[in-house]
Amino acid sequence: MMDDSIPEDESNGPDVYPTGNELPDEEFSPDDIAPFVGKTSGISDINELATAEWKESTTADERIRAVLKRTVSAKTAHEIADTAAVSETKARNALNSLAEEGLACIERTESGTTYRRDPDRYLIEQIHRLSMADDLVDRIQAAKGEIADYRERYDTDAPNELLVSDRTLTAEELTDISHWRTAVRDLEYLRAAYRIQQAKRRTSTSSLETLGENSDPASAG
Repeated sequence: MMDDSIPEDESNGPDVYPTGNELPDEEFSPDDIAPFVGKTSGISDINELATAEWKESTTADERIRAVLKRTVSAKTAHEIADTAAVSETKARNALNSLAEEGLACIERTESGTTYRRDPDRYLIEQIHRLSMADDLVDRIQAAKGEIADYRERYDTDAPNELLVSDRTLTAEELTDISHWRTAVRDLEYLRAAYRIQQAKRRTSTSSLETLGENSDPASAG
């Protein structure tokens, strides 16, 4: 009598198997298998696929804002439009509106008009985000420790002093200088964020104390 139980290694397989008549005459090859179907069919380039998915999940204005946020050096409306996958007219109109909001800087030259993110606005937003962090003090101490290590290692107070010195700098030393300058900049941002954070807390505490005094029956006339 044949054992009708399912082999252990096939217990997770399909419940119904094809019959001999349903099987193809020839075996499938890798070329017969299409990895993408549906909306992405016809897109052969991975960048085109990423752009198509980006366009499907965002609006044109959102993409322009995202591209502008990464635009440090001046770019034309055409360049930004190409990256944001929008028309040049749409990009130019949106960028002019963003400039009115203080988010973009416009530079008009003989060769044309260019746009870039407003560095002051970006810096303020970055410091504001940092001010909401709970570990600001720890970050400040870490940055101070990193700077102290560089000062001790190179026996100088500032990274620029190494750059203008007569010594020939190695690639590793140039990398250290770059990291040192970044640490100095980060410490400035963190300290500014900490001052904002403390100001917010003092304002909040003062408001609560005032609210308590006004609601205290003993303070009533």
